Amino acid sequence: MRTRKGSARRQAKRRLFQRAEGYVGGRRRLYRTAKENLVRAGRFAYRDRRRRRRDFRRLWITRLNAAARLHGLRYSQFIAGLVLANIELDRKQLSEMAINDPTGFEVVANTVKAALAKQAA
Repeated sequence: MRTRKGSARRQAKRRLFQRAEGYVGGRRRLYRTAKENLVRAGRFAYRDRRRRRRDFRRLWITRLNAAARLHGLRYSQFIAGLVLANIELDRKQLSEMAINDPTGFEVVANTVKAALAKQAA
């Protein structure tokens, strides 16, 4: 007599339905539909984990552009000045600084302006 998948199949289904908790209707109750939706959800999750990094970088750049313009600089000038001034803060840190520590950001902006003026001269 051949062995069947009995308990292993039951466990696999149980795990699958646990992952599908919170889905509505057949997406939660029907094995095949739940499985298809979990695969799809997994694809979105994988894609969006990468997308999140892109989205945050865009947000930081937008914030930096706004903050730099308050100090008379464009974003590209600001970043170029950071390189010239050897300031190694990343966009996330600078963005947080612009929001939570405007005086500190002003010091950075003035340093950047000085570095740009020195390079232009």
